[in-house]
Amino acid sequence: MFSINTIMVLSPHTDDGEIGAGGTIARFVEEGTEIYYVAFSSCEASVPKGFPEDVLKIECKKATSILGIKPENVILLEYEVRTFPLHRQEILDDMIALNRQIEPELVLVPSSNDIHQDHQVIYAEALRAFKKNASIWGYEHPWNNLTFTTDIFVKLEERHIKKKIEAMKQYESQNFRSYFDEKYIKALAYMRGAQVDYPFAETFELIRLLMR
Repeated sequence: MFSINTIMVLSPHTDDGEIGAGGTIARFVEEGTEIYYVAFSSCEASVPKGFPEDVLKIECKKATSILGIKPENVILLEYEVRTFPLHRQEILDDMIALNRQIEPELVLVPSSNDIHQDHQVIYAEALRAFKKNASIWGYEHPWNNLTFTTDIFVKLEERHIKKKIEAMKQYESQNFRSYFDEKYIKALAYMRGAQVDYPFAETFELIRLLMR
């Protein structure tokens, strides 16, 4: 990969960043890149019955730790799920502050064709906040993407996918969702890898590329 020192993963909700880029995060950490992870909502309103209200915060900290992200680099914000369009300016202000503080070289966001209302806001406001100083890649959520442009293929080995699977297993409150299934995670990574003769891969939409 071309040299990147600092990456910021913008996850609308706890788990989105791991779902879309968990293997890539594991590879970048392995290569010595500093990773920051920002989740804008821990979705208290959507927590299944029987779990504590803050369970997704706990699960997110466990999952990101397995991927190798330092605990102090995990930032959990408090926006209410499915209300991001009402808070665009506050979200943009948070991103601008994070940009000044961390100065990432690469930012990972939901893709431009993601139809979830919260994901759309994170994509759009990230463009405004980071377009002048960072490359921006959009990660894949097939159930939210009517279309997806596979501009970038990140080569992954089985160990990276195993770390992603182990990270996703920490979300016990979400294991009823089909896209948390180990078979699905591995199958998608295998299919994307097969497109370019890699063992496994994650794909990204190229939104912005700045070459230093």
